[in-house]
Amino acid sequence: MSFKTGQNYHGFKLVDARRVAEINSDAKLFVHEQSGARLLYLGNDDDNKVFSVSFRTPPADSTGVPHIVEHSVLCGSRKFPIKEPFVELVKGSLNTFLNAMTFPDKTMYPVASRNEKDFRNLMDVYLDAVFYPLMLETPEILMQEGWHYELPDKAAELTYKGVVYNEMKGVFSSPDAILEHQIYAALFPDTTYGVESGGDPEYIPDLTQEQFIAFHQKYYHPANSYIFLYGDLDLDDNLKFLNEAYLKDFEAKKIDSAIPLQKPFAKTVVKVADYPVSPEESKKDKTFITLNIAAGKATEPEGYLGLMMLEHILLETPAAPLRKALLDAGLGKEVFGSYSKSILQPTMTFGVSGANPEQVTAFQETVQSTLAKLANEGLDPKLVESSVNIFEFHLREANYGNRPKGLVYNMKCLDSWLYDQDPLIHLAYEASLDKIKREAKNGYFEQLIKRCLLDNSHQALVALQPNGEIGARQAAELKEKLAAYKEGLSEAEIKQLIHQTKVLKERQETPDAPEKLELIPLLELKDINKQVEELVTEKRTEQDVTVLLHPMFTNKIAYVNLYFSTGAVAEAELPYLFLLADILGKVDTGKYPYADLVKEVNIHTGGFNYDVLAYPGVADYESYAPMFRVKAKALVGKLPEMFGLIGDITGDSLFTDAGRLKELIREIKAVWDTAIFRRGQQVVASRLLSYVSPVAKFNENGQLTYYKFIAALEEDLDSNIQEIGRTLAAVAKTVFNRDNLLAGITCEGEDYQKFAQSFPVLTGKLGTKPYKPAKHYFDIQARNEGLMTSGKVQYVAKGANFRRLGYNYHGSMKVLETILRYDYLWNRIRVQGGAYGAFAQFDRSGNVVFGSYRDPNLEETIKVYDETARYLNNFTAENISKREMTKYIIGTISSMDTPLTPQMKGERADTAYIRNISQADLQQERDEILATKQQDIKELAALVDDVMKANYLCVMGGEQKIKASQALFGELVTVID
Repeated sequence: MSFKTGQNYHGFKLVDARRVAEINSDAKLFVHEQSGARLLYLGNDDDNKVFSVSFRTPPADSTGVPHIVEHSVLCGSRKFPIKEPFVELVKGSLNTFLNAMTFPDKTMYPVASRNEKDFRNLMDVYLDAVFYPLMLETPEILMQEGWHYELPDKAAELTYKGVVYNEMKGVFSSPDAILEHQIYAALFPDTTYGVESGGDPEYIPDLTQEQFIAFHQKYYHPANSYIFLYGDLDLDDNLKFLNEAYLKDFEAKKIDSAIPLQKPFAKTVVKVADYPVSPEESKKDKTFITLNIAAGKATEPEGYLGLMMLEHILLETPAAPLRKALLDAGLGKEVFGSYSKSILQPTMTFGVSGANPEQVTAFQETVQSTLAKLANEGLDPKLVESSVNIFEFHLREANYGNRPKGLVYNMKCLDSWLYDQDPLIHLAYEASLDKIKREAKNGYFEQLIKRCLLDNSHQALVALQPNGEIGARQAAELKEKLAAYKEGLSEAEIKQLIHQTKVLKERQETPDAPEKLELIPLLELKDINKQVEELVTEKRTEQDVTVLLHPMFTNKIAYVNLYFSTGAVAEAELPYLFLLADILGKVDTGKYPYADLVKEVNIHTGGFNYDVLAYPGVADYESYAPMFRVKAKALVGKLPEMFGLIGDITGDSLFTDAGRLKELIREIKAVWDTAIFRRGQQVVASRLLSYVSPVAKFNENGQLTYYKFIAALEEDLDSNIQEIGRTLAAVAKTVFNRDNLLAGITCEGEDYQKFAQSFPVLTGKLGTKPYKPAKHYFDIQARNEGLMTSGKVQYVAKGANFRRLGYNYHGSMKVLETILRYDYLWNRIRVQGGAYGAFAQFDRSGNVVFGSYRDPNLEETIKVYDETARYLNNFTAENISKREMTKYIIGTISSMDTPLTPQMKGERADTAYIRNISQADLQQERDEILATKQQDIKELAALVDDVMKANYLCVMGGEQKIKASQALFGELVTVID
């Protein structure tokens, strides 16, 4: 139907309508006159429809109330009075995205689906959740999702427990999270950005039930909401639903949620804070130093885009001048930065890690003098061109991986809409881009440096230094605080805490009534496409190299994956493969110095990525195909330049610049020092499977083994650097060989000829000498390590290889993953145990891993894993309804049918070819999933029981916790020395 500006449709007045050519969408902006709700619709032909309802939720303190409310509204509502509607949706929906997210000043509730019926169901559950949550009348919800005193009996130690409490303990185990919090607190001491919206574990227990309810009642009203619709949908019908089901029941009111501007500083603020490390850990080269500037406003579209580009120019490539100046001055090992744009006053951060406290002044002076020199003398024009080009490429490509486009567009809209400005200014980027491109040659970025960075006193110099005492001190102080609190309680108060703990536990353990569960809308199996999506692959040969063509519409972009077999690399040199992937493109080649190389790459292509991975076999679970992968993309017309650059990098990289190699190795080590906590679940899962599987053993060389390898290299760089360079050169020569190469190309069919014509530019630069395959004698055994850190939570993994134990892969295992993740493990480890989450994964190769993350427990979690078989033995038709089984199957298919970008489709097809998985194999798996019955799940109990009895275990977590359970482990390992 036709919509006219000024007209009212089901209570919604259309206030603006226009075309946004950049995203091929028709935008319509409405106001719901009775309730005050705002609504934006982006109409287009995308069948992956998106809905979200967001609220402006500025916190006044660091209790984490917006984060805890975000969790809690999804714990039951008026129409859906069950404990976990969110989980029931995940289990039984065809959603392509389903989540909720807390930001510093807003909370979002987005969903996406390609199925119309499912999409409406998701909207209904989420709207009822935010407007009519049971959290307002059920104190146990705050206790579970936020925090509570845990006291099972009078003799027990009093502790804090809660999902968000433990989640944020995990977040605050990472120094970069502590640093970010300190930066915001320094830059915005008088506004909402100065507090921690996610919650600081020190302050979360200050949140009362009254404050919790008051926050919801103040902010969760349609007049404070931002409703978003996207995609190919019936707008009139959706407006009618929103009005009749929800908005007609509310009256508009004034809600004070506006976010004030922080008053600018007269001079730079200086702040020094500590972060915890293990007492025995070296403090040398472990300090973070940052200069942070409140730069402009998010509502200024040209500055928003220009400052993003400027940060890239200054810091994000090996040619970046500020990066180079800081490294040349010996200030830290890693240079990092960011332009944080999704707040009212965006921040520009320049920082180094791997530094020392006495370098703070020199760091500040180097940043300021370098920026002044660049503003006065000018930036390298080619560097500017390359950064502008890479931004333009990604803007036009609009490739957001697994995230629906509509979700990303929604977030961009809120970067202005939330602050009472036009929601479309960041989507309609063409005018800003054109001006920046036009003015770039006339000092545009130099003026931006001067105006926003140099002549701007709203700055904070923040340093974060290691402290080996505060972790133990904080733990002891918390223990003493809780003991003192318990000691001060009366007998009646003790009984009340025990009673509350018992009531919560009973609520958590009591299943929802079947009739209540049936209120959650559910699709039927007939709504599911029974055919697996076809992976289109046409096998070709070019230059004696097998080429896998995946013809599809790509908007004239070619996505190329080059797979070089690494089978000839010796076992001792495997970590060098991962080092090679980290430094390739960052060292000189025979044709280009590395700084010029990155400019050429960004001018002519959409960028290159390098990684190393072994693909597990299917027929033989001990076999694998180890590959060095080069991922590249470019406009079809730029394929000759792209292949020329890849040829230079793979066939002619030089590893002779000792200074550059040292710089890169130190940077890699510093990055890992910071990232190890964030990678906890990957580290333990990878380490665990390396005990049982050759393919996992190979891939683990890129995880903790790689970190330890880099740390060892860094300890003695001066005497070993020449040998490191020689080894890298030898490994590169062995790998980048035409005989090793398999190529994948995703493009439109008529563009393949351009690929074929350009391909010899690459192959002519590759070696042709044959190399004998190397034998890898991996030591496969149960090391059962306890990986000790200064963190406050655990990552607990247990598993084995079921094919080694005599079992075969079956599609019902994917359904079991869904059941365990969103039922058994969710209830036992998250809901009852207080961890942030848990999962189980089963692979065709036989590898299976159970894992938890941000988990306050250790032995209790292992016990839950060990009792899984008992749970599965009760998985019968008498105990599990047909409706529940349908739900699990739909949820499983949903996770497998996430829409893929053309690039992702090509990569999935490549993987199937390398692993020798046929279309028939994929269809068989889908058929088995759709046919899964309760008995099939019950029959997996024996497999899971044998996996647990094999007793392969790996845990990363707090040193005290791991040492307290030392008997479980074969050895204890200090992660960071």
